[in-house]
Amino acid sequence: QVQLVESGGGLVQTGGSLRLSCAASGRTFSRSGMGWFRQIPGKEREFVAAISTVGSTYYADSVKGRFTISRDNAKNTVSMQMNSLKPEDTAVYYCAADAIGTVVYGHPNYWGQGTQVTVSS
Repeated sequence: QVQLVESGGGLVQTGGSLRLSCAASGRTFSRSGMGWFRQIPGKEREFVAAISTVGSTYYADSVKGRFTISRDNAKNTVSMQMNSLKPEDTAVYYCAADAIGTVVYGHPNYWGQGTQVTVSS
């Protein structure tokens, strides 16, 4: 079992930045792929970014060049720096953990509770 707790969401203007963090516990973090997903009410949860145990990164086309995912195995945390935010980035963002392939293909078994990101126009 693994527990994930997100933080760092909030309200920001278009073009602004936010940094999301996710603290993990309960499973050997360094052996887990980690990722971020987001969901808008009425729509399916969508993949945003992921990072493997060795630091390989994966991004949705919609966030490439604007978002950067990173991990700190010593602190059991994964973060995502979000720059040049757009109104369409508004969503609940979820941290996820599992084998990296499972995360990238959208079916991780471990999820955080989510944190709201709102980008105003």
